[in-house]
Amino acid sequence: MLGMALAAIDGTIVSTAVPQIVGDLGGFTAFSWLFSGYLLAVTVTLPLYGKLSDTFGRKPVLIAGIILFLIGSVLCAAAWNMAALIAFRIVQGLGGGALQGTVQTIAADLYPLKERPRIQAKLSTVWAASAVAGPVVGGLLAGYADWRWIFLVNLPVGAIALWLVVRHLHEPSRPRPAARLRVDWAGAVAVFATGSLLLTALVQGGVGWPWLSAPSLGLFAVSAALAALTVVIERRAADPIIPGWVWRRRTIASVNLALGAMGLLMVAPTVFLPTYAQSVLGLGPIAAGFVLSVMTLSWPVTAALSDRVYNRIGFRLTAIIGISAALLILLAFPLLPYPGEPWHPALLTLLLGAALGLFQLPLIVGVQSTVGWAERGTTTASVLFSRQVGQSIGAALFGAVANSVLAARLLDAPVPGLPGDLDAAARALENPGTLSAAATDHLRRAVDTAVDYIYIGAAGAAALALLALITLAPRRFPVITETAAAPESAEAADRQNTP
Repeated sequence: MLGMALAAIDGTIVSTAVPQIVGDLGGFTAFSWLFSGYLLAVTVTLPLYGKLSDTFGRKPVLIAGIILFLIGSVLCAAAWNMAALIAFRIVQGLGGGALQGTVQTIAADLYPLKERPRIQAKLSTVWAASAVAGPVVGGLLAGYADWRWIFLVNLPVGAIALWLVVRHLHEPSRPRPAARLRVDWAGAVAVFATGSLLLTALVQGGVGWPWLSAPSLGLFAVSAALAALTVVIERRAADPIIPGWVWRRRTIASVNLALGAMGLLMVAPTVFLPTYAQSVLGLGPIAAGFVLSVMTLSWPVTAALSDRVYNRIGFRLTAIIGISAALLILLAFPLLPYPGEPWHPALLTLLLGAALGLFQLPLIVGVQSTVGWAERGTTTASVLFSRQVGQSIGAALFGAVANSVLAARLLDAPVPGLPGDLDAAARALENPGTLSAAATDHLRRAVDTAVDYIYIGAAGAAALALLALITLAPRRFPVITETAAAPESAEAADRQNTP
């Protein structure tokens, strides 16, 4: 849990100190890469760490991830300009990828099926506590100390986590393979390069350059070519980083698609709800953060209780109930009155967290239970990778939708010179004295409409997740015992249980 906390608190604690960082180092035009660079490094390394943990064990991978994350933290604290800080944030992300995937895998290794909801709920509370504590700690350090301390506070937490892992995590001894283990380094480089270019295109498209510009089209074209090359390399590899069975088994493939769609829909509350709360409802940053943070209160509760449901009706049906409820809640958001009361979106967000807790945890626990130790790291990494990629695609897609809707609504604005994108509109509404009352109201209504469309798009993502579960997932997940874990036996069980 301490290792997970390093990764969980990172984004929230850094975001509050951005003004101080930019004021000290400069580089305002590039500061978004403090988050994008970290996310990119985490995402593209997840498959590699999953495979390494299956090959060499979880403990060495987790230890290496913690050490790399702490080295990145020290380097970030010593950064002398924005370019250096971004580079060191990528180093942090290389460690963060090992933390996120390996901790989830270890939880499945250590706890039997009946106890996994309890430990997974505890891991969820780490993210919930980080969502609340991160902005507070980051704000205090940035306001009363120095922004460099937001990276140095990782050191004592990481040191304790490292000591506990080294001292108390004992993996069961396993027979050594007859053949020498080989790491598919060519596949690792290909996956890393493909993911890096694709995520760069998604993150910077519409922000750093227009979507139809040469940089965007070039990055997408090279990403497609590298993706094709990756498939060729992985098919020829003796022990590929992303094995073909990850997508051939219907259980794993359906969970990957469903959680990828969940990553896409999560962009609506996590990215656009704070803007809605501040720009439309007129709340301050702290109150807007509370509207979002209520989701972290209900999510762990339903996650912890989900075993009482899926033990009766199965993983698939439990997840279907959760995502169906999330679909209805997302569709209810555009029906909220304008401007409405703060408790309206807060209530919907609370319910959304409860629905997603009932959706995500049964799928993760279920898919981990269909594989043995030797495949669990790869399987878990593929699930988390799909969710991260979905989130990146959602941020790019919904950002383009929001700006397009906002621009269309502002064509008939009562005054000229109003901003044409969502970020600029949010900044303008922070200083309403510069606008007339009519212009302010028109701009607020335009932002409200844009966010409504985002939630409709998120509902569409929920529908895609529901479709993946209904059409692809077997009615009963082929849960296997540790001794029976093998690619052939798992595929056979999957076929037997598939409707």
